[in-house]
Amino acid sequence: MANYDLIVIGSGPGGYVAAIRASQLGMKVGVVEKAELGGICLN
Repeated sequence: MANYDLIVIGSGPGGYVAAIRASQLGMKVGVVEKAELGGICLN
């Protein structure tokens, strides 16, 4: 079983940024998404 410092639920605009920033800070990050990565941003 993998160990993570942070699990991000949803890869929409907020989750995407949170995952990238946590990774930049040296954390091991996992992302859980039920659809396509990146979510839906309409604007």
